[in-house]
Amino acid sequence: MTLIAHISDLHISKSEFDEEIFMQAVSEINRLQPDMIILTGDITNNGYYAEFQQATKYLELFEAPLFAVPGNHDARNLGYQTFEELIGEKSWKLTMDDNFTVIGLDSSSPDENRGHVGSPQHMWLEHQLDECVINENFSVVSLHHHVISIPQTGRERNVLSDAGDILKTLTTHEVDLVLSGHKHVPNIWRINNTLIVNAGSLCSTKLRGKNLNSYNVYDISEKEIEIFLNNVGGEKFLFGKYRRNGL
Repeated sequence: MTLIAHISDLHISKSEFDEEIFMQAVSEINRLQPDMIILTGDITNNGYYAEFQQATKYLELFEAPLFAVPGNHDARNLGYQTFEELIGEKSWKLTMDDNFTVIGLDSSSPDENRGHVGSPQHMWLEHQLDECVINENFSVVSLHHHVISIPQTGRERNVLSDAGDILKTLTTHEVDLVLSGHKHVPNIWRINNTLIVNAGSLCSTKLRGKNLNSYNVYDISEKEIEIFLNNVGGEKFLFGKYRRNGL
């Protein structure tokens, strides 16, 4: 069994960040003892070097291994360079012992809100997913921008400019989980055998309507995937329950 905590859109800054909510979330997630934490971007609000420095101190409070991809806010003001210096690689692959692969994609563009994966990274993704298919690995792909529109988020904007091509690759390779953030609204879509899951904002004040600060938890067993939506400091409920591919 694998337990993943999925957090997103912290927006660490002087104005958009709720430190009290963040500290509550850290306490809750550490108690869960997940195998890993996946952070799908917008760690900072403006991409400033000082915000990234502050972010590294906050992220160190998590006890589980944390893997992050940049968001559009992180790519502002030379933040796309700072991310690699202080956070880590913007695109990466992690393979665990039990045929479990997690891939991180950089969908950000410097000083732009739009998302874009691009041909070189897309080719790299296809190669990694080909290996997952051959080895029959459980596969997770994480990126900041959504690949398909999210309900109750207003006028569509800033979806991946190459969303159609990326979505085709994800579904034809039967990726098990696609994790993203960006819209600050939790949601699940299922296309063929692929679950496309969006996380809300963990601790920013930029919330839509009645949405609360939240994070997702994925409990993955040999036969099924359970997805829980956890409101920080509040209700936790089963968001979705699905049988694993091929079962």
